[in-house]
Amino acid sequence: MINYFSSDFKLGILGGGQLGKMMLYDTRKYDIQTYVLDPNSEAPSRIACDHFEQGDLMDFDTVVNFGRKVDILTFEIEGVNIEALKKLEAEGIKTYPSAATLEKIQNKAIQKEFYTEKNIPTAPFKRYQKIANLIADVESGARSLPFVWKSATGGYDGKGVSVIKEAEDLQKLPNAECIAEEMIPFKNELAVIVARTPSGEVKTYPVVEMEFHPTANQVEYVICPARIENHVAEKARAIAKQVSEAFEHVGLLAIEMFQTENDDILVNEVAPRPHNSGHYSIEASYTNQFEQHIRAILDLPLGNTDSKVGGIMVNLVGDKDYEGEVVYKNIDTIMKMDGVTPHIYGKKITRPFRKMGHVTIVNKDINEARNIAERVKGEIKVISRS
Repeated sequence: MINYFSSDFKLGILGGGQLGKMMLYDTRKYDIQTYVLDPNSEAPSRIACDHFEQGDLMDFDTVVNFGRKVDILTFEIEGVNIEALKKLEAEGIKTYPSAATLEKIQNKAIQKEFYTEKNIPTAPFKRYQKIANLIADVESGARSLPFVWKSATGGYDGKGVSVIKEAEDLQKLPNAECIAEEMIPFKNELAVIVARTPSGEVKTYPVVEMEFHPTANQVEYVICPARIENHVAEKARAIAKQVSEAFEHVGLLAIEMFQTENDDILVNEVAPRPHNSGHYSIEASYTNQFEQHIRAILDLPLGNTDSKVGGIMVNLVGDKDYEGEVVYKNIDTIMKMDGVTPHIYGKKITRPFRKMGHVTIVNKDINEARNIAERVKGEIKVISRS
């Protein structure tokens, strides 16, 4: 086996945001040498890696030149140059997840068609090359209202998704490739994280339940274990494994799902990296998602995915009325509460609904953890000095 530890081995990470920063906690634990590329000179990961470079993740030459300096390349954001990854793979540099996996996921329209092709349950949809084509279908009655519009590319954290209730709502949307998806009545939004190694070892994490902010369309709370019946949880984990096998990914794959009124499980979308829905695992699991991603891409034995204790994650996002140099108000108050751990991402400037950190709450009683999470949400505020 390759000696990854305290050696000349180099792990490259494309993207230096908070996911990269949290991944680096575990590369530090194992003394794995790391290189990070990010367009922002103030990226959160810059303080924790061995070598930091500033550069455009979508620029072919920048990504190729960076990738040639490392032995294995991974990423913490999907917005990277796929052609550059293909070039590096052709030169023998291992990229996990692979360019082929990322290519199927980067475009949501291609991702949805992939589910149909592989008989993976998902909400009915239609792909449109331009918004004009969708407008024509609405005007002719071929597409009934309401429905969910999703941009094929560029969407994240609730951006690029809109519920279309009136035909006039379409006039505000960009004239780009998109999908129109049927609205599905559902009980819960769920997620399962799957880890997979190059050798084919696969493990799934427990099902989590996600509660969304009604305005920002961002995850507000992640609850593990999900408050669902065992047979539903087993079905969700089985479908997650099916999705993992279809993508043949290496590393982590986070699968977001809907639990319908009839307890069917429909796959919404996936992310081939550590994910917001797995942050609870840092405090609550035997093996947190970031360590597991590193184990997976290095083909090391996967760790135990069970939870030691019930866990809830609360996102810390910028207050809608503040922009500027960040201040975390009442953070000392929440730190007095049992089982509460804040994680601050290192972004100096706050903006409305920008992800600035998260708080994990652990408790043997998941309902009590949820009550504490509500108190945390009510106390801490992410505001600015001005």
